[in-house]
Amino acid sequence: MVAYTARRLIAAVPVLLAASLLCFVLIDIAGDPLADLRLADPPVPEETIEAAERHLYRDRSVVERYVLWTTGINGRGDIGLLQGRFGPSVRGPAFDIGEQIRDRFLVTLRLVVIALVMAIGLAVLTGVFSAMRQYSTVDYLLTFIGFLCLAMPTFWLAALIKEGGVWVNQQVGHHIFYTIGAASADTRAFTAWESFTDAAAHLFLPTMALMLTGYAQLSRYQRTSMLEVLDSDYIRLARAKGLRNGIVMRRHALRTALIPMVTLSALLVAGTIDGAILIERVFQWRGLGDFFVQAVSANDTYAVMGWLMLSGAIVVVANLVADLLYAVLDPRIRYE
Repeated sequence: MVAYTARRLIAAVPVLLAASLLCFVLIDIAGDPLADLRLADPPVPEETIEAAERHLYRDRSVVERYVLWTTGINGRGDIGLLQGRFGPSVRGPAFDIGEQIRDRFLVTLRLVVIALVMAIGLAVLTGVFSAMRQYSTVDYLLTFIGFLCLAMPTFWLAALIKEGGVWVNQQVGHHIFYTIGAASADTRAFTAWESFTDAAAHLFLPTMALMLTGYAQLSRYQRTSMLEVLDSDYIRLARAKGLRNGIVMRRHALRTALIPMVTLSALLVAGTIDGAILIERVFQWRGLGDFFVQAVSANDTYAVMGWLMLSGAIVVVANLVADLLYAVLDPRIRYE
């Protein structure tokens, strides 16, 4: 398995490089980051524009810039992905792209990880329960909730949940749920417990909004997968041998039914990262989603590329973990 993991990681390198080249070219032709400077009124001196071009390496061809962004060769020491330097920003030397990504990564990570864990866990529970109670009232209710969440756009669902939080706060007369920001403005005087409760109060509503969309997708697949497994011959044989229903479900049916869920969960990682962009905008979090929107708005090539490469690496790792989990769920699978 170690050799297989190493091969997969090595194979992911050219995939990420090819994706990064395509994204770099598309971002480059999308617009000129210095357009506002060139069209300023009154006109900006030509020396200022040339200095800005040199700062962003816009005085070189797109191929040269890509090689420079990747390797850092012949750069000024502020660029080179292999050295952990993402490049200069349109927003000036004071805006360090790498530092911004590091600071915002943990903000987004807790939102995405908690939402994913909750979505997967709830989807497995409800999907299995719906399959075991097929065509019951609870099954119809869970199906209705799932399709309702699927039909709602993420940003609209987030705005609806935010308004619900505001309404609850108004009814009780104080803040139970926080609807703006990832934490209070000043937490230096907070105890450990106060910091935890403050983070939880800020996290609850955004997590619910991000979790519901993923849960809706996974629960329907889990129900279908479980129904197929329950109708298989080996499950009927296990029951005919007199095994208790709990053992049949837990040791035989559930493990097999989880295999498609592992694949879908890996694919859901990319969707959750994308959804976090909208959630962070609605709840005004300063995470990677907000970073990405600001970078696109400013046509900040190197900042957008930094976000894309980080997201791509996370998706690659998620798919690798999913492949390795297949062997855990199905002992017949071996990686040589």
